[in-house]
Amino acid sequence: MNRLSDRPNFIFIMADDLGYADLGCYGGRAPVSPHLDRMADEGVRFTDAYANLPVCSPTRFALMTGRYQYRLRGAAEEPLTSRYRGSAELGLSPEHPTLPSLLRGAGYHTALVGKWHLGFAPHFGPLKSGYMEFFGAMGGGLDYFTHRDSNGTHDLYDGDTQTHEVGYLTDLISNRAVRCIEASAGRRQPFLLSVHYTAPHWPWETRGDEAEAGRIAGALAHTDGGSVQTYQSMIHHMDEGIGRIFAALRAHGLDENTVVVFTSDNGAERFSDTWPLVGKKMDLLEGGIRVPLLVRWPGRIAAGHVSGQVTITMDWVATFLEWADVAPHPEYPLDGESLCAHFETQGQPTQRVLYWRMKYRDQQALRDGDWKYLSIEGNDYLFNLAHDARERANLARRDPERLARMRAAYAHWCETMPGIPQDARSVLVYTHKDMP
Repeated sequence: MNRLSDRPNFIFIMADDLGYADLGCYGGRAPVSPHLDRMADEGVRFTDAYANLPVCSPTRFALMTGRYQYRLRGAAEEPLTSRYRGSAELGLSPEHPTLPSLLRGAGYHTALVGKWHLGFAPHFGPLKSGYMEFFGAMGGGLDYFTHRDSNGTHDLYDGDTQTHEVGYLTDLISNRAVRCIEASAGRRQPFLLSVHYTAPHWPWETRGDEAEAGRIAGALAHTDGGSVQTYQSMIHHMDEGIGRIFAALRAHGLDENTVVVFTSDNGAERFSDTWPLVGKKMDLLEGGIRVPLLVRWPGRIAAGHVSGQVTITMDWVATFLEWADVAPHPEYPLDGESLCAHFETQGQPTQRVLYWRMKYRDQQALRDGDWKYLSIEGNDYLFNLAHDARERANLARRDPERLARMRAAYAHWCETMPGIPQDARSVLVYTHKDMP
């Protein structure tokens, strides 16, 4: 696969704070995702996919680099907030190779539509890290109508320039993604299109809630608003946009040679459904880190397959590079593993060992096969996820030898990573004072 015309296109769609069981194809309780459910029927649905961390920007560092985010100082922030706007230290260094920079160097057209959240201009940004086009937000949460962040700063960009395009943010992202596909159809050049929705991240606003945007200006955390119904509508708006993306691929004859991946940057927020998991965003419990993952490539990936392969966000750099016949940068070895062989064989899942670490509540976790070691504030837990995905039966006292082995394995891995910086911050959007 050497000719550009032989290489597949890639569309990577990432939701923001989507719960494990929110979509219909994962048992969702409301019909919010017909297009994503169809994607599951036409491709592979993963049951044991993980985010690199249960919070936004650290996972995005891993997605861009294919490496454990702990290797980069900016990813130690849980998460990067707008208070670091203008910082020359906290962000994804333009010198670090990324998935878009490596694909761009191999002849791909690269575009990001949606949320960046990996550092602020003038020192950082999508156009400095391999993307040729950018439309979206530099930071994290922003209002869906005013496009302002929690500090009231306007945060909608077209390239490096602020744009004041009017409209509901989810729809603006979908519109631009479709335009990118239409433009790609005439280039005769493979493309990487990253579509990073802010939905269903707070504030809790549907297309009909523009009046709410005025009321909550300066208080976007929106702890006094929202509902399950609003949250589900936000997912549905995103799903409609994804349906338009698939329609554009079909209309321009790009469907058969385009890999589409859908996932979330982390697990559940306030109104999310995680059944049967427990935990939420900021937790290393399964509800905070296990995420939906759908993959579709007509004719190359078997339809209707459900996979129990353990995988993590950073695996997509290795996977896309292998499909594109592009080598990773030799000075930045990947921590993620390619999934290409798994898709080709549809065989039994291969053994994986994954690690997580958070400053918040001194959390650490290791998954090795069916077993998970978890420590929170010095309290150790041991779970067999095959029998207890809900993490309610702590086997630490029943199997102390296994606990000791896994704790030692975690400690050994931790020694290979930079330590947690003393000045790294964990930022909570809400506490028990805001809601029980």
